[in-house]
Amino acid sequence: MRFAFTYPIITHPCDPELASAHGVATVARAAEAAGFDAMGFTDHPAPTQRWLDAGGHDSLDPFVAMGFAAAHTEKIRFIPNVVVLPYRNPFVVAKSGATLDLLSGGRFTLAVGVGYLKGEFAALGVDFDERTALVEESLDVIRAIWTGDDISFEGRHFRARGITAHPRPTSSPHPPIWIGGNTGNARRRVAARGDGWVPFAAPAGLASAARTAELSSIEALASGIDDLKRRCDEAGRDWSTIDVCFSNLAGGRLGHDDFDPGAYLDGLGRLAEVGVTWVQVAVPGDSLGHAVEAIGHFGESVISTFCRSSGRYPS
Repeated sequence: MRFAFTYPIITHPCDPELASAHGVATVARAAEAAGFDAMGFTDHPAPTQRWLDAGGHDSLDPFVAMGFAAAHTEKIRFIPNVVVLPYRNPFVVAKSGATLDLLSGGRFTLAVGVGYLKGEFAALGVDFDERTALVEESLDVIRAIWTGDDISFEGRHFRARGITAHPRPTSSPHPPIWIGGNTGNARRRVAARGDGWVPFAAPAGLASAARTAELSSIEALASGIDDLKRRCDEAGRDWSTIDVCFSNLAGGRLGHDDFDPGAYLDGLGRLAEVGVTWVQVAVPGDSLGHAVEAIGHFGESVISTFCRSSGRYPS
């Protein structure tokens, strides 16, 4: 089990210190010192005011922020949560990802999703109803340009002739590609094109708003993982090479009075039993100081204990 978190800009308006160079560098260094394996940023280039007023949040550009954080760290990995792939031309995503992987020394994982905010798609001039087709075509483009030269591609949305994009990523054969979403279609994409599955905890209301399948229990997660294993078998993929990242539903909220490290550790055991390899940790975002304090507490009370019991060193 490895530990990741999303940079805690989780409100609108967000804490100004968190939306600063000092904040990003401070959180990144604190996370690395605490033993976190990865951190990432969300992707909302053009959210609507209506979404923000309904509980949405501000954001930094994920590639710029990850590059900045990489320059202030040495070991921690960068996994966005998630890049909304239809928002960008795949050749641009491939170049951004290759650059980040190269300059960070191979510390990048591309995690992508289809997106769900119609207003954001409209602002960016992207056809909302074409988003799933755009994702699948884009994944083929990115993998091809990361691993080959003189690439030609003829798709419904993207056409290119004789493209060579160097320098390539440091990671071989390319940075891992994780695919988000709770649906069977998301798992189909993982089996066909991905290296990891990133579902998220979603009770009925959230699932409806995010246009995805409900997923609110370990039992439901286990069922999804079983479905992913079956799809990998059908595609001739080795299931053991696929990562699964999910949040821990046990132990309360980090940084709050109800957080129980013992119960959290028990929950990690249950997640590992069903096949989860990465856990996504929710870090409080009410202030920079609280975020750093919570990260340090998690490192001492959970990561160190887990690593001692499992026989691995923290990152």
